[in-house]
Amino acid sequence: MRQAAAAAAVPESILKKRKAVEKLAAEKAAKTIARKKEARSKRKVIFKRAEQYVKEYTQKEREEIRLRRVARVHGSFYVPAEAKLAIVIRLKGINKIAPKPRKILQLLRLQKINAATFVKLNKATLQMLQWVSPYVAWGYPNLKTVRELIYKRGFAKVHGQRLPITDNSVIEKSLGKLGVICVEDLIHEIVTVGPNFKQANNFLWPFHLSNPNKGFHGKKSIHFVEGGESGNREDRINELIRRMN
Repeated sequence: MRQAAAAAAVPESILKKRKAVEKLAAEKAAKTIARKKEARSKRKVIFKRAEQYVKEYTQKEREEIRLRRVARVHGSFYVPAEAKLAIVIRLKGINKIAPKPRKILQLLRLQKINAATFVKLNKATLQMLQWVSPYVAWGYPNLKTVRELIYKRGFAKVHGQRLPITDNSVIEKSLGKLGVICVEDLIHEIVTVGPNFKQANNFLWPFHLSNPNKGFHGKKSIHFVEGGESGNREDRINELIRRMN
């Protein structure tokens, strides 16, 4: 009997180990429940923000249509506000580029052919674009172009590494302190050139675009208005990006 009881007794070390394992499992389960609850609440916030942004974009579009109609009725022209945002695509390599344009391309983070970045337009950046005009194509992207680029070609720059934006958590970790917690927040900050545009733009790795579908229609060294590809093409940049995306 005594021998059977001794055999049935469980060593104290095994009991301690079991308790530790059970405690860890309970903590893990509690963390999982808390994480799911937090994710559910964040999802609601993200959906609300997305709805708010859609409403804002729609109102802006309708207001522009209304102003055009009013101008037409009065026999005048509607002049839209100057663009605040540009997208710049590098067209040419490093051969035969003077030091100053080369430095500007470096500042714009355009290190490779077909690389593209967003630029906030002001007096300084317009002068920079004037200098590098023969080596780049640039213009004013619309909401559709910005959204398609970020969703399809968007990569994050985290600690100097190029990471795919597979989840909103990637954005929240880097830009959460600025109130940017999801992809739609990022798109809104870029499109509207918001107060945190610089941080949002630096968070995005330069886009790596493909050669355009059906190729370029003109020479890269000739300006767009003269039948080439380089320089400012205003709203027509959207058509080029659609072919390169």
